[in-house]
Amino acid sequence: MLNLNHSSEYITVKRERVLSWLSEHVPQSRIDHILRVEQMAVELAEHHRQNGEKAAMSGLMHDLAKYFKPAKLLEMARAEGLEIDPVMELHPHLLHADVSAIVARDTFGVQDEEVLQAIANHTLGRPEMTELSCIVFLADSIEPGRGDTPELQALRQMSYQNLPQAVWRTCDYSLKFLIETHCLIHPRTIATRNWFLNWVKSKHHSPHMLK
Repeated sequence: MLNLNHSSEYITVKRERVLSWLSEHVPQSRIDHILRVEQMAVELAEHHRQNGEKAAMSGLMHDLAKYFKPAKLLEMARAEGLEIDPVMELHPHLLHADVSAIVARDTFGVQDEEVLQAIANHTLGRPEMTELSCIVFLADSIEPGRGDTPELQALRQMSYQNLPQAVWRTCDYSLKFLIETHCLIHPRTIATRNWFLNWVKSKHHSPHMLK
């Protein structure tokens, strides 16, 4: 379990304050998911020798804007100057990750850019994202509440063995679901998948050399 006995931004943010805010803005079922993501992110971070406090903070705040109404997501994204493409216009919920990062910064004072990026990247991913972003992206997709299919079991195991490969395979898993359910696919998901697939297949890079 993550040790928070020493001073850190995670303590400054005050986990209890975040949980209190969440209890007023998202249903209990979503809080349960958030807590599972937080825990899995910490476990993955510690396994891969990354900062567990940053993983915990990112996991706890990754869905702050999950239940914001579409008009509010679009309004906040535009005010921030974020690019809003046609897919996002049609499905503003895809902006909840980027808007969650805005809430983390403006409501809870998070200044760590790596944490903010991990929050912003947890849904669509991003080419060249950091190991922390990979960890939160994966934790959100494969936390225990998502199910226990053979595919998910394999992705969980892979997440501990090779982060870039797990990101690529998780994108494949998501793309398959989106195709089967006749949903629009955001280009960033494909770009993320292609970048990490190329990384894994390249003989010039170690799977442990992400930024």
